[in-house]
Amino acid sequence: MNEDTKEVEILLVEDNPTDAELCIRALKKNNLANKLVWVKDGAEALDFLFATGPFADRDVSCPPKVVLLDLRLPKVDGMEVLRKVKADERTRPIPVVVLTSSKEDRDVAESYKLGVNSYISKPVEFDAFAKTVSELGLYWLLVNRPPVTTR
Repeated sequence: MNEDTKEVEILLVEDNPTDAELCIRALKKNNLANKLVWVKDGAEALDFLFATGPFADRDVSCPPKVVLLDLRLPKVDGMEVLRKVKADERTRPIPVVVLTSSKEDRDVAESYKLGVNSYISKPVEFDAFAKTVSELGLYWLLVNRPPVTTR
């Protein structure tokens, strides 16, 4: 098994390299990016979460502590990723935080209908974006208490 994908705390699903780098930098500043995997489209996210394709050797029983999910993604959009994650009993307990530029009410409503744990619109200003990512990383990794999984 690839050690990089064995104990993942954060799965970042983001196609924009600039936004991904800002996220990673903000998380590193708080020592929260040591076990982060960045995937660049929805198909790659599903491969990771369900241990298929290039991630077939990953242990699906060791899910990330949180998924940071953009909605506007190539190949498979974020709503479809969310739909598949929350429809499968193996992945349903994984907290999914939508982190997107969309502020559309229908996207917010649909995300919550599908079971998203939090919906955050990306702040445009760099410092606000970095602060938001840092706070959500601290919350989901250090404050939140996830359900106990039985193997």
